[in-house]
Amino acid sequence: MSSFEDFKIKKQLKNALDDLGYTSPTTIQSESYSSILSGADFVGIAQTGTGKTFAYLLPILQELKYSEQAQPRVLILAPTRELVIQIVEQIENLTEFMSVRVLGVYGGSSNINAQKRAVTEGLDIIVGTPRRLYDLTFTNLLKLNAIKKLVVDEVDIMLDFGYKTQLKNIFEKLPLKRQNILFSATMTTYVDQLMDDFLINPIKKTIAVSGTPLESISQESYAAPNFYTKLNLLDHLLKDKESFNKVLIFVASKADADRLADTMDFETETSVIHAGKEQNHRSKSIDKFESGKSRILIATDVIARGIDLEKIDTVISFNTPFYPENYIHRIGRTGRADQKGRSILLFSEKEIELKQAIEELMNYSIPLNELPDEVEISAQLTPQEKVQPVVQEEQSDKHKGIKPGPSLHEKSAKNSKVKAAKKSYNQRLKEKYKKPIRRGDKTQNLKKKNKKK
Repeated sequence: MSSFEDFKIKKQLKNALDDLGYTSPTTIQSESYSSILSGADFVGIAQTGTGKTFAYLLPILQELKYSEQAQPRVLILAPTRELVIQIVEQIENLTEFMSVRVLGVYGGSSNINAQKRAVTEGLDIIVGTPRRLYDLTFTNLLKLNAIKKLVVDEVDIMLDFGYKTQLKNIFEKLPLKRQNILFSATMTTYVDQLMDDFLINPIKKTIAVSGTPLESISQESYAAPNFYTKLNLLDHLLKDKESFNKVLIFVASKADADRLADTMDFETETSVIHAGKEQNHRSKSIDKFESGKSRILIATDVIARGIDLEKIDTVISFNTPFYPENYIHRIGRTGRADQKGRSILLFSEKEIELKQAIEELMNYSIPLNELPDEVEISAQLTPQEKVQPVVQEEQSDKHKGIKPGPSLHEKSAKNSKVKAAKKSYNQRLKEKYKKPIRRGDKTQNLKKKNKKK
């Protein structure tokens, strides 16, 4: 299918797509539309940035009919708050000319009462993170017995986040007769197990094997020994505002994200987002970056799958990710919608093996750039980079040269570490009372007489 006209979608959806400026479907959208519309269980494996959200929304909305029933008929599960918000926005954009009630639910803030009130007003589609959605089912305000279609988006990252138990509990509350739709960027053993346990003869479409980088992304790398050398390199590169107009920087931890934002030369042009930030802060950071008020966004991998921003020209991996697949998800934030993208990987000596694992996964050697002469190699280390080896003293050397004194007297048998041999109860009685003297025992009587003399 080369255009959305071939989908034969209803007029309301077509008008919404026209308003959004979409004319041609992506490969995953073309491959999944008729399969999902048929009602069969479906598994879609495709890279980040290939239009997976529209791939399941279009057939679901095509089939969804107007209803005034209170409980939702479609359930969409996503791993992060950002992804929930993003899916809800896309549903609202696609249903501008339709009457569809949609609600996004997620934790992290005191919004559960507002979500409860929204549930009571009636829903067609509910989108949520597993933990918050499961909590709402206990209020008896949200019932899942009317669900006809279940979508689990970013299944692999969902399982990585430890949502396996919550998913299982939610599935038990759903009717047995339903359509299951799973989308993922990677196929892991956990995803395979989930398919075996809950899907019935699913149709599987693999569009791009994880590890295959998008052809529209150019890749390069720099070797830098530590955090502050990487910081100096960033400050040098980001001076070129024309080449680095909209930059997404991924870091390994919340501490590194905050430290980088506080020490960069471009603090006023930088926003930060990670799991430790409040939801309001996270939303404002994304809005500032999307509107252009911030040209640099520093993020952890927790939102590598949950952020869909347009026209990111460069993705910088400040730390080499521990899992090679995460590198693919990171760079998938750029080079989208037929645009050119750029990826820069910074790695230290300790991260060389991680870089090699990424190259092995992609079957591609990332070109290495020389560190510019203007970049100072710093000797300063972060607390995490400082290695403090523990020197264990040998027992024989511990008191070498120290002469025994009053405080180093010989230990008593009671305090000695050498355990004394245990004696039986009969042995202890014999030692205490000796052998009894009996009247007819001549030997014992003789000894007694000798003692009296």
